[in-house]
Amino acid sequence: MATSFRVLVVEDHELFRRFICSTLGQGSELQIIGEASDGLEAVRRAEELHPDLIVLDIGLPSLNGIEAARRIHKLSPESKILFVSQESSVDMVWEALGTEASGYVYKPDAGSELLEAVNVVLRGERFVGARFSGHDLVRGSDAVASPPLTAEDACAPLQRNIEITHNHEVGFYSDDARLLDGFTQFIGAALKSGSAVIVIATESHRDSLLLRLQAHGLDVGAAIEQGTYISLDAAETLSTFMVNDQPDPVRFQKAVSDTVMAAAKAVKGERPRVVACGECAPLLWARGNAEAAIRVEHLWDELAKTYNLDTLCGYPLGSFHVEDSHVVQRICAEHSAVHSQ
Repeated sequence: MATSFRVLVVEDHELFRRFICSTLGQGSELQIIGEASDGLEAVRRAEELHPDLIVLDIGLPSLNGIEAARRIHKLSPESKILFVSQESSVDMVWEALGTEASGYVYKPDAGSELLEAVNVVLRGERFVGARFSGHDLVRGSDAVASPPLTAEDACAPLQRNIEITHNHEVGFYSDDARLLDGFTQFIGAALKSGSAVIVIATESHRDSLLLRLQAHGLDVGAAIEQGTYISLDAAETLSTFMVNDQPDPVRFQKAVSDTVMAAAKAVKGERPRVVACGECAPLLWARGNAEAAIRVEHLWDELAKTYNLDTLCGYPLGSFHVEDSHVVQRICAEHSAVHSQ
């Protein structure tokens, strides 16, 4: 009879917790015996259940994952801990592994690395995601106490990685207010840096964004006049490239590329930057057309590579259900980073 390993999953964002559980469910020898959404609850459940493995986030309410891991190690020392976190700092990885944890996976890489990490950790070995391969992190716990690399050394490989990749991020938001907060922060930072912005959203969201940006002291009117703030309706934009309920790649390329080129021409400077945020794919998802949404995300990803775009897509959490976890995984796979609020 195959050995069964008992797993406790600790993650405060419900959607990502579903994603972790769904991914772990692919391993027939893994049995999820509990879930927790904050650090103190994680400590209590670990003491109660003594699981073989704890998949643990760092950014948790009530008690952060680092401190929770320290307490868990005292209360349930036989439980192995695998961090799955949005934190990408090498110093943070050092601190996490210094709690006697057995592994660390960066959240945006969880789709490709989580099951491998679990298997490695349960074999009694240490796992650190490929993103951190330039650092000597896969060593015994005695080595973790060594001082971390300098900030310059830590950042150099990550900076090289950023130079050859694009930023196509996805945010999952619990309500409209949080979605608008995320878009406002993203757009505001771009405008302050002198970049051009393309917003493709619903009419109500576009109107709300204008008010929010103006409340933050940004002269959006001037940006619109200069052509560095382009606001488009999501439904109308979809109508320009959808054919038989699927995006047509040629029409998509023309419609979006023309807009990007117009925004780039309006930016002053030798290296014009353009960022985009929108709801085209999320709108297709809300209409029940998941395959078209994923296809649009893929086309956006290809466009982001071509034009070196920074892109943020916003999805409402309320539109996702437990049975959608495999689709969520495919959506996440089309992005370079995943956020949930």
